[in-house]
Amino acid sequence: MNHDPARRDFLRLVGVTVPAGMALCACGGSGADAQGGPSNAFFAAGEMDFIQAATARLIPADALGPGADKAGVPTFLDLQLAGPYGRAERWYMQGPWPNGIDGQGYQLRFTPAQLYRQAIAGIDKHCQAQYRQPFAKLTTDQQDQVLHALEDGKVDLGDVPSKTFFNLLWQNTQEGFLADPAYGGNRDFAGWKLIGFPGPRYNYVREIGEYGKPYPQPCVSLIGRVPGAALAHAGEVS
Repeated sequence: MNHDPARRDFLRLVGVTVPAGMALCACGGSGADAQGGPSNAFFAAGEMDFIQAATARLIPADALGPGADKAGVPTFLDLQLAGPYGRAERWYMQGPWPNGIDGQGYQLRFTPAQLYRQAIAGIDKHCQAQYRQPFAKLTTDQQDQVLHALEDGKVDLGDVPSKTFFNLLWQNTQEGFLADPAYGGNRDFAGWKLIGFPGPRYNYVREIGEYGKPYPQPCVSLIGRVPGAALAHAGEVS
């Protein structure tokens, strides 16, 4: 799997279809975004540095629009991991814990929040040993090399299989890029504009018979046409 703008082409092909494990459970303005702001809901500062750098490589910016980092995916991940999804509240987590096979899906004892925390620490330790810098300080070529190694299961993260973490990070990055902006990602509808999805409008009756014609209306979120403003307001009253 190549970590380059071709991934954006992949997102356009899959449209708004994201993995069935997607859990949009946290919403609000409590987390910091990629441009700074209030303290994060889940990630420590160094962890957020990793998330911003890694998501920027997984879905990079190009002529078609911003990358995942600027589209708010770090905020999405921060809010999700601080909420029920991060705590695996809807998952069976009682064990036993044998080594599973790929077809069995997630088989670890760690909740998503625990997995992210342990994996990020292990990745930065690996980068310090190999490059003398944390992941966020590496060149983009070096970051891509580390991501490829994670994807191939070649980075020692202790009890966390690096391939499992990479797959979850990639899945969650896609979710944040394509989910409704109400959940913190898809800022300024970057993901929806890329795939041509106008959002969950309440009424399409007039357009039902307009086959093959462009849809001229602007994107709209579950919380309106300017979801960033609504999220900021939610943060003020939460």
